[in-house]
Amino acid sequence: MNRALSSLMLAGGLLAAGNALADGPLLWQDNSLTYLYGQNFQINPETQQTFTFEHASGWTFGDLFIFVDQINYNGEEDANLGKNTYYGEISPRLSFGKMFDQQLEFGPISDVLLAATYERGENRNQNYLLGPGFDLKVPGFDYFQLNFYYRKPDGITNNPSGQWQVTPVWSYTIPVGNSDVVIDGFMDWVWNNKDATSDRPNDLHANLHFNPQIKYDLGKAMGWSAVKHFYVGIEYDYWKNKYAIDDNSFLGDEILGGTDQNTFSLLAKVHF
Repeated sequence: MNRALSSLMLAGGLLAAGNALADGPLLWQDNSLTYLYGQNFQINPETQQTFTFEHASGWTFGDLFIFVDQINYNGEEDANLGKNTYYGEISPRLSFGKMFDQQLEFGPISDVLLAATYERGENRNQNYLLGPGFDLKVPGFDYFQLNFYYRKPDGITNNPSGQWQVTPVWSYTIPVGNSDVVIDGFMDWVWNNKDATSDRPNDLHANLHFNPQIKYDLGKAMGWSAVKHFYVGIEYDYWKNKYAIDDNSFLGDEILGGTDQNTFSLLAKVHF
């Protein structure tokens, strides 16, 4: 809990610095707080409440996305994490088009970037990701990104030497009456989990995490001008082999209900 709050304070410091540079390399920024309530989660306790801080910004040299989750288990307790935990990611991307002042457009590609991500959870659970990223022009979408990563896990036993990951990220807006419905989210597909010292697969397995949100802009419908947007809706979370644990592994066969997650959460989100 304290480390999660420290992470939020760090992110807040970064944002304050961004505001101070509003006339410089910072082009735009958006910040939000989200509340989620859901049930039927796998591996961790079944019922979860999550508070999420998100920051997205565009710069003269690329873009940046940060989020921090504070996850509470509603009085239940995880055997390894206790009654709550945290998870966060920092994802900067450097735009070759912006840095070299060139139009790198061909076909559906509108820009080519160097994409990186640092993932951090409790108990030194962390990953380092690096690879090429692409901004795509897809008709109707607010944005569509496609990032390819080499993924290096750290802080776990028998680390695989490396993994590959593909992550599309998207947003699509549908006008509804005097407001909008926004469908956005991401998908992580991770594979090639091999032990660092042998040819046999280790205890990590290929996994697919699909996580879209469907949100109605209630603030716009009600004419609330105090916030940019106030959304209500649902988040869908499908995770095949959650945490890269397979049902047939020595970890998976001890987990009641298996390691595939398929659940919905209620959502409220405010942008400021």
